Order: sequence, then C-alpha cells, then structure tokens
Amino acid sequence: MAPVTSALITGISGQDGSYLAELLIGKGYDLHGLVRDPAADHPNLAGMAGNLTLHEGDLRDEESLRSVISAAGPDEVYNLAAFSSVGRSWDEADAVEDANAVGVERLLRAVEELRPSARLFQASSSTMFGSEAPVPQNEDTPVDPGSPYARAKARAHALVGEARARGMHASAGILFNHESPRRGPEFVTRKITRAVAAIKLGDQSGLQLGSLDARRDWGFAGDYVKAMWLMLQRADPVDLVIGSGASHSVGDFVDAAFAYAGLDPADHVSLDPDYVRPAEIAELRADPSRAREELGWTATTGFEELVAMMVEADLEELG
Repeated sequence: MAPVTSALITGISGQDGSYLAELLIGKGYDLHGLVRDPAADHPNLAGMAGNLTLHEGDLRDEESLRSVISAAGPDEVYNLAAFSSVGRSWDEADAVEDANAVGVERLLRAVEELRPSARLFQASSSTMFGSEAPVPQNEDTPVDPGSPYARAKARAHALVGEARARGMHASAGILFNHESPRRGPEFVTRKITRAVAAIKLGDQSGLQLGSLDARRDWGFAGDYVKAMWLMLQRADPVDLVIGSGASHSVGDFVDAAFAYAGLDPADHVSLDPDYVRPAEIAELRADPSRAREELGWTATTGFEELVAMMVEADLEELG
C-alpha cells in the first residue's frame, strides 16, 4: 500500500482553504490545518472535523509555524492564509506586509529547514500586475503593484522564486478573482449577492457601490483549488496564471445577480464615490493557456452559474 500523503493548509478555514480541504480529504490525505484558534467555530469546515487536524498558529509567529510543521510533517504545504482585503490594506499597510510578505518568508524558512523535501504552493495575486498592465495578463506580464496588498503579494511571489532557485519545490499560482458562497461579506461580489437576497426577502431596500466599471476575471474557488493541487503533483515547480480567461464588469455582476432574483437593479442600486478604492485596476483578465498546457486545467464553472450559485446560497442563508 502506498504511503498516505500529508498536507498542511494555512488559512484552511477560509474560502479557498475549505474547498481545498474537501478536495484533499476526498483524495485520502492526512490533512492538517493552521488556524489562530482551533477551538473557535469554523463554519466553512462543517462536517470535516473527523478528517483533519487543526493546529494553532499564525504567519506572524515563526515559532508557531515551526511547531506545526514539526508536528504535521507535511509532504505538501499550501499557503492560503493572508490579509485579504485590498481596500483595507491602505489603512493597515504594516499588518499586510507582516502577514502577506514577511509571513511567507517565515513559512518558507521553516519548511526549508524542517521539511526540505516538502512541496509548497503560494497563493499569489493578479493584483500584482497593476493598473497599466496589458490585457490579458500572463506569466510574463511585468509586475507593477499599486496597493499595499499588491506590493506584499509581489514580494512574497519573489520570495518563492528565490526559494525555488535554492532547490526548494516551491510554486506560485497567480490567482485571478475567484468567488463562492463562502466568500467573505466584505468582498464586492458577496456584498452584491447578499444585498440581492436581502432585497428579495424584503429585508433591505438598496445597494450602494463605488463603481460599476472595473472588470475582473471571476471564477469559482472550487475550480481553482484543483489547479493548486495539480501544481504540486508536477515533478518540477512552476508559477502559473490561474483564471477563466474572460472578464466581466461589476455592472455585469450586478445585472446577473438581480436578474437571477427577478429584480431590476435600476430600482435598487446607487453609486457612492466613498466606496471607490485608490489606484483601482480597470481590467484584470487572465491568459490561462499555460495552465491548460502544463496542468490540463481549465475553469469549468461559468460566470452566470457562479453568480446564481452565490445568490441562491444567500437566499437560503438569509431566508
């Protein structure tokens, strides 16, 4: 019988971490997760309790990382923990740098010293490309980060490349926007779908947004974690763009969400310039051709299906 593969997921209780946990549990992994408080309620992990081990730790605390790696002995490490809000990063730049850049440096160091044979996946971000990037963006697009969040992600991405040059099996997925019913309510997509559900149920009358023009390459998080796993099954580490290859505007997302609920957005949506983020990127759209060639991976959940899934989940939750 082949030995069981052990994996450690940081940020396991978040959107991506929980979908990846489901995937790895289904593949029979010995699964470990890093959380700040193992005793807390983790709704995204409901039903998985008997199939994984949670460890207390934080990317900002290197000793906790070393302790978890020693205890779990992972063959694969997926770093999905991060300060995730681009908008809030302007007000909390030091915290973002500590978690999203220095935290990755701490993790790489701990894995390299304690589990040098382990393969590591880092969740990089398409925001690294910046507002002047050509469209679409691929692995060769220059990095030009325009926010504290993007700058920290760019530094972490470079650290992964340096670790790979030292001989570590370290890969980075440059992830374009990916959503699900598990997306946090502070993100614009979930803000929209929750508002639509609340309006449909008579609990809310309107929705305020900053702009409807920004275009993003939106996919389903459950598809994207499959690409993460496939990247660590390769003999050689690699950095790859992970996205759908299609972009839609915030306005498109609004229209699709309201249409699914049988509502007219013109009756409910208003614009407030206070919600506009500094240095907003006009369009992010992936060229995922290398991921298709290298991994045989493509996004399988379409835009309309994704929006419907999120609205339906919010109608069920709020209703």
